[in-house]
Amino acid sequence: MDLTITTLEGKEAGKIQLNAEIFGLDPRDDLIQRVIRWQLARRQQGGHATLTRGEIARTGAKMYKQKGTGRARHHSARAPQFRGGGKAHGPVVRSHEHELPKKVRALGLRHALSVKAKASDLIIIDDLTASETKTKALVAQFNKLGLENALFIGGAELDVNFKRAASNIPNIDVLPVQGINVYDILRRGKLVLSKAAVEALEERFK
Repeated sequence: MDLTITTLEGKEAGKIQLNAEIFGLDPRDDLIQRVIRWQLARRQQGGHATLTRGEIARTGAKMYKQKGTGRARHHSARAPQFRGGGKAHGPVVRSHEHELPKKVRALGLRHALSVKAKASDLIIIDDLTASETKTKALVAQFNKLGLENALFIGGAELDVNFKRAASNIPNIDVLPVQGINVYDILRRGKLVLSKAAVEALEERFK
């Protein structure tokens, strides 16, 4: 599978042959869905909680005498039916994580890359660098390439100028290759990989 390498200025910079086992798979929606669900579950905070009747700071004295009032028999004002009482069966602090085999996660990433390649939404850039931290200049370059909604994946180290300039642009994400993930790939319209990122991915899945 051959793709043309371009520069940020929109000029051709040669060809690159992509590994079909990474970028040429027939995408499986079920695998991709499992990986995205796993990712979002890990991201979910799970830190919300309510006080139970045993945690409410309120007197433990009996509310009123047992008999003779004509009212229902109550003991504690901490009970859930009273205003200011504890919550029955409320949320507790917990982790939403679940297990997903490492091989499934790796396969899901390869299928997500193949989705972009199959839809012609994959662009290879020779180098993601900027000579200065100017968002306006970077936006002009992106407009030439038709990039309004994209994920940029650089090498192990991102160019500081490029990262800072791109951080102000809406719908543009920039990640190092070790941060590449299925959810971010599919939530953006285009996937832009640097040559260094392609080499790192092919080395990773060798």
